[in-house]
Amino acid sequence: MTTQKNFKGYAITDANRWSDFKVIDFPSKNWEETDVEIAITHCGVCGSDVHTLTSGWGQFETPLVVGHEVAGKAVRVGSQVKSGIKVGDRVGVGAQIGSCYSCKYCKNDNENYCPKSISTYNNQYPDGVRTMGGYSTGMIANEQYVFPIPEALSSAEACSMMCGGLTVYSPLRRNGAGPGKKVGIVGIGGLGHYAILFAKGLGAEVFAFTHSHSKDDDIKKMGADHVVFTGEEGFEKKHAMTLDLIISTRDVSENFPVADYLSMLDVHGKFITVGLPDEKLPGNSASAFAANGCFFGGSKLGCKKEAIEMLDLAAKKGIKPWIEELPMKDVKKAVENVKDNKVRYRYVLEQDIA
Repeated sequence: MTTQKNFKGYAITDANRWSDFKVIDFPSKNWEETDVEIAITHCGVCGSDVHTLTSGWGQFETPLVVGHEVAGKAVRVGSQVKSGIKVGDRVGVGAQIGSCYSCKYCKNDNENYCPKSISTYNNQYPDGVRTMGGYSTGMIANEQYVFPIPEALSSAEACSMMCGGLTVYSPLRRNGAGPGKKVGIVGIGGLGHYAILFAKGLGAEVFAFTHSHSKDDDIKKMGADHVVFTGEEGFEKKHAMTLDLIISTRDVSENFPVADYLSMLDVHGKFITVGLPDEKLPGNSASAFAANGCFFGGSKLGCKKEAIEMLDLAAKKGIKPWIEELPMKDVKKAVENVKDNKVRYRYVLEQDIA
């Protein structure tokens, strides 16, 4: 007996036509009693969707439904679900939908680093069922990857926090962003605007780095304490050995002056990249790290503990993302505008599939 359910979604059926979507039927994962079924009401449009659809991160199998910033209502809850989620609750799912559940990472709030992690779309479960994303009517997910949405946040506000928000919140939290810390944010787009909002929400002094003055007013309204124009030669010199942490959301590696950013870190400061360019990052000499003993690292998504903490912080401090809502049928416009950097600062698709 099958334990799958059919959903509908906006899918790419030809990888050479990356923004031409068609509504298809597709099967869910096989139901387990540790699962939650979600009727999707909203899904954010993430830069990862565009990297995937344009084959920037490699070839993919069609048809494919993307989207991993999901918000909706729980319509079925397994008998072994222990997280307190009930039918009718508003919940969300991010970029990860599964893992092994038994390794040391899964057991110590590092499930986002599980070597057997399963992506919300363009991946498959151990039984071979392909994962499909949130540009759709619904999904089934293990409770570990289902996050309750606080009453103070609307589903439209919360959905892009599931990936865009969590992706920056985790490295901010794990690397000590808070009162008395100076945090730099590179790349003021979908991820970067969240990084400003959450770094400020955590109590840090925020330095926003931008190559254009067109976003200056927006950046200040988001709460940044300082706006640093990187188009000015020597921009890094006045901030030499000043910052405790830099979070880079930049997803283009060409002309990326990494060494200049490293020089702005205090002794043993950290540069953490969450942007994932299609191309390799430019190389640096060892001396770029030796001068201040700085560290260069990365971060992958975030764990459930951090997701719940992030949503609670947003609810308590009134942190609201800068979003533009579109009906899901306008998904072509949304992904093309994200690719062309025309969105300020996050698109949210509202369910409209009959």
